[in-house]
Amino acid sequence: MTVAARVESLERRLHVGQGEHHVTSDRDVVLTTVLGSCVAACLCDPLAGVGGMNHFLLPDGSGAGTDAGRRYGAYAMELLINDLLKSGARRERLEAKLFGGGRMFDSLRDVGQANADFAERFLRDEGIRVVSGSLRGMGGRRLHYWPASGRALQRSVADAAAPRPRPAPVALPAGGELELF
Repeated sequence: MTVAARVESLERRLHVGQGEHHVTSDRDVVLTTVLGSCVAACLCDPLAGVGGMNHFLLPDGSGAGTDAGRRYGAYAMELLINDLLKSGARRERLEAKLFGGGRMFDSLRDVGQANADFAERFLRDEGIRVVSGSLRGMGGRRLHYWPASGRALQRSVADAAAPRPRPAPVALPAGGELELF
């Protein structure tokens, strides 16, 4: 077994589904998700070694039931930030990476664009620096995020039924680590 294979076998992968979020300082945890028009915000306090990811479906709205609000960006962002602060992160040190917001269907309203616009605006208004990511573009992506370090990897999710070429997602300002595989 190679060193890389041993390291991967020690990792614990946790999937963050739609309307969910997870925060941890465990260096062995990698958070994963699959995004289309949804957005995942990955926030990290590199000094405290704590980070987390959320996954929201729509920028805003009202929902029925106790957990309905988790699907919306404003609520999802507040939950993530509050749990990070409870876990020892400091707001002024938070760094964000944003992913998703893809245009999934040509004929419908561009929900991905609205999600991406919301996430950027929310973090700007909160004074949280966006260091990198990959928003908008066509199609989906698979995301792996190591919250304790802030490292992120993404790859495109190909749709075999859609032979059209998919433009590369628009990258956010450089400064954080973003590896494509």
